Amino acid sequence: MADSYLVDPDVGFIEEVSRLGGADVKKCYQCATCSVACPISPDTKPFPRKEMIATSWGLKDKLIGNGDVWLCHNCGDCSTLCPRGAKPGDVLAAVRAATVIEYATPKALAKMVSDPKKLPILLAIPAVIFIVLGLLLKMVGVDWLNFAPSGDHLWQADYIANYLVDIIMIPTFTFAIVVFALGLKRFITEMHANALAEGKTEKETIDPAGFVQALIKTIPTILQHRKFTECSENRERSTAHMMVLFGFIGLFIVTGCFFAAEWVFHIEGPYQQINPIKWLGNLGGIALVIGGILLLKNRLAKKDQISSYWDWYLVGMVLGLGATGLLTEMFRLGGLYGLSAIIYFLHLILVWSLFAYTPFSKLAHIAYRTAAMAYQEYSGRK
Repeated sequence: MADSYLVDPDVGFIEEVSRLGGADVKKCYQCATCSVACPISPDTKPFPRKEMIATSWGLKDKLIGNGDVWLCHNCGDCSTLCPRGAKPGDVLAAVRAATVIEYATPKALAKMVSDPKKLPILLAIPAVIFIVLGLLLKMVGVDWLNFAPSGDHLWQADYIANYLVDIIMIPTFTFAIVVFALGLKRFITEMHANALAEGKTEKETIDPAGFVQALIKTIPTILQHRKFTECSENRERSTAHMMVLFGFIGLFIVTGCFFAAEWVFHIEGPYQQINPIKWLGNLGGIALVIGGILLLKNRLAKKDQISSYWDWYLVGMVLGLGATGLLTEMFRLGGLYGLSAIIYFLHLILVWSLFAYTPFSKLAHIAYRTAAMAYQEYSGRK
């Protein structure tokens, strides 16, 4: 005899998923075409049919903490073949957005990041922080903010000192790490409880060492984007995603190197263009711009798939970071120092936003999907 389950619909959750891009979920009539069509769905308890049922009924407890929601890569095969146009891929993307909001702390900030009307406020926050803190330091004799520096050859640090940038960015980056750690701890715990309840695993507890080993095994799959290549409809998306991923990895390495040069070795910039770290930074910026353009192209080409604000925020962030970083350097090399300083200030706003808002945005899937894929490997579910 099957176990009984008391259905307690959460209408508010249904409305939130609809707002985040899953408004077509009610068109689903449970034909199971989506689960059959999905090339990466597990053999046991396949998705996304069961997630479509849970979403249409507002069963939030069946979705938040469900690792299968994150195993979906939104390749679009299920949405293309759906006879009712219920767009299962978009529904699961909306559920992922709702999951990020649920696990992120503070909730008020998570709600703001998902609301396009709040974007001007979110971008104004770092601008105010840089200007106010810079002026306060200037008042006590620390000249790290200069609106009109003198000299024939200027670079961005003559306007906003690297030390001021680092003093602001380090706590912001730390804040993001803490938010991610708290959210992932809860997510992994609830994902395991969900897997036990649904018979996806027989392991009563999570062995940390075993989970780390599974994570290590999963990393090559992520770096090579193997799951994307199994899709039929949007296989070409792997190119754009890999360019963005490796662009960010390269720029993270460059940032770490220049941070060490500034604070540990006290090697002040600007650095020569033949510096290999500069080359890596330029390549990373170019990768972001090209990857961002490809993301934009793919989004515009897929008329049958929903592109929510959640998606456009990611595309805008990628393009904005890459373009402002490269333009800052180009204007400086061209002697347009004032224009370079303005673009650099915009670049700093975007970098701060990247650090502060990533745990609340679509970029959070880097952490949550990685955890879900590692758990699938750990549980032995194929």
